[in-house]
Amino acid sequence: MDDDEARTRLLDAAEALFYAEGIQAVGMDRIRTESGVPLKRLYKVFPAKEALVTAYLERRDQRWTAGLRGAVAEAADPVGAVFEWLAAWFSEPDFRGCAFLNAYGELGTGPAAVLDVVRRHKAELRELLAEAAGPGREELADQLLILVEGATVVAALDPGPDPALRAGEAAAVLLARAGAGMR
Repeated sequence: MDDDEARTRLLDAAEALFYAEGIQAVGMDRIRTESGVPLKRLYKVFPAKEALVTAYLERRDQRWTAGLRGAVAEAADPVGAVFEWLAAWFSEPDFRGCAFLNAYGELGTGPAAVLDVVRRHKAELRELLAEAAGPGREELADQLLILVEGATVVAALDPGPDPALRAGEAAAVLLARAGAGMR
């Protein structure tokens, strides 16, 4: 097994375990066991748990953001597409909320590299919402971010599409008030 294969296996195991059970609850030995990667190789690829957590969140950010961007890019109604995409995500059987908020909730301002990934993810989400809202609607983008984050937290407690659908209805009201309509 080379380093690339070990990295993939470690990240697959880390993502499944960290997202399902929490970062603090899962030790490196458990990651090693689940991934089948020898201990020496694990620490060669990820010298510390912080490095593994950071890589897990970076990989999740790339995949999550690409999925949302793809849904928005193809939509006639970009803002509506955000909430439709969220409704589908919230309905996935393994949905457990936002991995980034979960990490921040567990680690707080702990490891700087982890906090940096969380902040970058949220900034990129806000940028995507600003693009969906259209030019010159910075306040609307901030309001949409609050709706997205609120719906995600509610859905973590009560999974299913309803929080996203209700947040989408609130977004339509905001867009109408901004004079934008659901474009």
